[in-house]
Amino acid sequence: MAEKKAKQKERYVAYVGTYTVDKSKGIYVYDIDTETGVLTNRSLAQVNNPSHVCISKDRKFLYSIADEGVVAFSIDENGDLTKVNQAWTGGLRGCYISVDSKRRFLFVGGYHDGRVTVMKLNEDGSIGEIACGIFHQGVAISKNEHRLDHPKVTCVLLSPDEKYLFASDIGLNQIKVYRVDYSTGQLKLEDIVRCTMDAGPRGMKFSSDGRFLYVLTELNRCVEVYSYDNIDDAPLIRQIHTVNAINGDYPTAECSSIEMNESESLVMVTVGGKNEVSFFKRNAMDGQLTYAFGTPTSGDYPKQVHILPGDQYYVALNHDSNEIRTFRINYEGNYALMCNPPVKIDKPNCIRLLKLDSEG
Repeated sequence: MAEKKAKQKERYVAYVGTYTVDKSKGIYVYDIDTETGVLTNRSLAQVNNPSHVCISKDRKFLYSIADEGVVAFSIDENGDLTKVNQAWTGGLRGCYISVDSKRRFLFVGGYHDGRVTVMKLNEDGSIGEIACGIFHQGVAISKNEHRLDHPKVTCVLLSPDEKYLFASDIGLNQIKVYRVDYSTGQLKLEDIVRCTMDAGPRGMKFSSDGRFLYVLTELNRCVEVYSYDNIDDAPLIRQIHTVNAINGDYPTAECSSIEMNESESLVMVTVGGKNEVSFFKRNAMDGQLTYAFGTPTSGDYPKQVHILPGDQYYVALNHDSNEIRTFRINYEGNYALMCNPPVKIDKPNCIRLLKLDSEG
């Protein structure tokens, strides 16, 4: 009898976007060992200040913020990147980028100019012309005039049904909800979510079932939980719960990113100033969060946290100390322990993971 074919090993790579103000050269590609949590450098794609990146659902293209606007890269069978083209977004450099599941449009959020831009994508994955550009206007009613002074878009995220684009604006202290016309790329304002006064929405994350939206607020250091539904072809968003993002009083701390583990049993938040990752247990039925534990990142100003495949390890991008640290989660004990040597990288800001085709 022929020997049974060995089980195929799943392969993953990580793409880390950086600021290229000093030694960094662009987007760094790492192989991921899911059994140990070790990241091994594979290659580099040179680009100016790729502070945020996203990957198309078909796993064929990566899109990046750049000083020149936005850049498209093709992804080969090993996960390496080849530049396709770049395009200007019609405004200042963006800070957040996302793409719809059918790779029709690229959505760009602009912190410096308060602009939401929609870029057309061509069939070959290249970036086409500007389909829509909207400058946010107004000021927030606030006691914090230094931060809540003019529009600053921090995140652009499609709802799970992809009918609406959610654009968080820390300067206006609100989230604008746009209906997306996929035939033209035009946006139509459908609703405005007004966050708690002086909250400062920064990051957003939907549960995969589409029922809940988690909004990380930078200035008052909280996670606001909203229910989401689409009733009679209109968005219905209601705030149902709020929790402090950190345990204790740290007035100088700033929250920067929010993620979930694969099972969505935990929500994770990075806290600069306190330099830790806060973990919350999530109730999948009602969406509410309960503080579980916090773990120091052993570095300065964690910009992002990301769970590695298998739900056992996570990585923290310590922006100011120029490194990536890996930690193993103990779910029963409610703690995480650092493991593996740090990965040295200059000014890491964003990480995205990709599953490659398996090998025998």
